[in-house]
Amino acid sequence: MTDLMISAEGLSKRFGAVRALDKVNFQVNRGEIVGFLGPNGAGKSTTMRILTCFISPSLGQAKVHGHDVFDEPLEVRKKIGYLPQRAPLYTDMNAYEYLQFAAGVRGLDASTFKSRLRKVVEVCGLAQALGKDIQTLSHGYRQRVGLAQALIHDPPILILDEPTSDLDPNEKAEVIRYIKEIGKDRTILLSTHNLAEVEEACARAIIVSKGRVVADGPLDEIRGKSGRSRYTVVFNEKANGKSGAPPTATEVQDALAELDEAKGVRELPTDEREHKFELTSPEDTDLRPDIFSLAVDKGWTMLELRRDTQSLDAVFRELTRGDEKLDRGERWARASDDNDDDDFDDEDDEDDDQDDQDEDEGPDEPEDDEPEEDEAEEEDDDDDDDDDDDKEKD
Repeated sequence: MTDLMISAEGLSKRFGAVRALDKVNFQVNRGEIVGFLGPNGAGKSTTMRILTCFISPSLGQAKVHGHDVFDEPLEVRKKIGYLPQRAPLYTDMNAYEYLQFAAGVRGLDASTFKSRLRKVVEVCGLAQALGKDIQTLSHGYRQRVGLAQALIHDPPILILDEPTSDLDPNEKAEVIRYIKEIGKDRTILLSTHNLAEVEEACARAIIVSKGRVVADGPLDEIRGKSGRSRYTVVFNEKANGKSGAPPTATEVQDALAELDEAKGVRELPTDEREHKFELTSPEDTDLRPDIFSLAVDKGWTMLELRRDTQSLDAVFRELTRGDEKLDRGERWARASDDNDDDDFDDEDDEDDDQDDQDEDEGPDEPEDDEPEEDEAEEEDDDDDDDDDDDKEKD
């Protein structure tokens, strides 16, 4: 039996002139819990909707458990459990009735349902909520019910889209604990904006930006993609230098910036008694000896010096910076990314060129013909009204 559970090859999706996915490629193997990350509008939900057979791709191929999502959608649906961002629950049912309904849709008989129900109730913590109407449950318990319906038919693959959205910290911790428990014997694709959840539950992540995969691999490997190390250094503001005067923040920042290979020196917020700075260097360079020597030469008291790899959050921001520029209206940011669209047909390429031209020129001005016709009609209506008023006066 193959270990490949999910695969996407050249997956592309258009919604009119909008390219939501652009030649996405990735694979998920048996037993993996993979974080699927990206800014809003990056293509995460579109990818998941294709994998769960809600929509079809414009180009490319996606397979789940060896079944093509376009050719064999029913077989795919038998192998997956899907929890969208907001679970589609029937709030007029109680939790037991809803899970019984979900099991019937999945084709489970009564005895199988009972055995599966005991398991999902234990895993999802629903023992006290089974007899309660769903409309009376908190959002956290509703998410548990949604997770239970995704598990009721014992699928080998789970696809979870923002499962902790709108939950309080305690509820989020509970859901992540359930996911880790469930993931011991299943393959899970987890979409979330909470990078701390990914670091806790996942060993691997896929990051998408502007409809393309920009990073795919173990978390440590992704953190190293920036090729830089980060340093945090803290000096005591009250410590006198050789001149007898305490160092100012500007003096500390200028001195750090003069170190060889030091990049991006910036002050971090702290109390009034300390100067705290962050800086980076190439990954193969260690600035700690130079920073220590600087403190000795200046006579400054160094309270802290720490070297870290780039955080997942920092790497995520760096890899998805193009999305932020697009959100700010800097549409030129994707011009260089749109030059290699050979896989779409000629007509689509012409549309892309026209789209890029329109983006450079700004928003289209409204056409003159239609407003003139509307104005003419309004003038005619006004003339008719004036005539009616004259007749009434006469």
